[in-house]
Amino acid sequence: MQSEESDIDAIRACLDGDENAYARLMGGYEEQIFAHMWRFTRDRRVLEELVQDVLVEVFLSLTKYRETAPFLHWVRRIATRVGYRYWKLENRARQHRELLACEWKGPENVERQTPSEAGEELFRMLERLAPRDRLVLTLYYFEECDTKEIAERTGWSLVLVRVQMHRACRKLKRMLMEAGYGTINHG
Repeated sequence: MQSEESDIDAIRACLDGDENAYARLMGGYEEQIFAHMWRFTRDRRVLEELVQDVLVEVFLSLTKYRETAPFLHWVRRIATRVGYRYWKLENRARQHRELLACEWKGPENVERQTPSEAGEELFRMLERLAPRDRLVLTLYYFEECDTKEIAERTGWSLVLVRVQMHRACRKLKRMLMEAGYGTINHG
């Protein structure tokens, strides 16, 4: 990772027309962007497209960076918005597909799932949630953001984040119960 001072120098060079400065600037953050966007998709092709979208949006927004927060924090806010937009589009597409086909019913045998299979099942359940619900759960549980940081990343009020978190948890819990996860005997 680069220092904040070298980031600012690279940003200024980009804005002054240095064609190589942007590659130097973002080269130090590409891995973090990939890791962040992995939360939004497990499809490698889509992941690469989302990362590219983030890089383009960051480039187009460089003049708006105000140096009040670390550059990586600012980039993650943009990445979160790109991922959220992707989820909204995917949600619309999924709703359209569900009109044409039967809805998924859950796993056959919950008790025999490996942790990896259970993780993939959870990811599929998250995909079925509305984008706002999915976003707050992902930021809270996977990115380990507190509600204040979620509010900062999304631009939502703290109250809205808390309400959204509560509703999203209730919806996911209901989905887990319907899929048979509430009846597992852990003894």
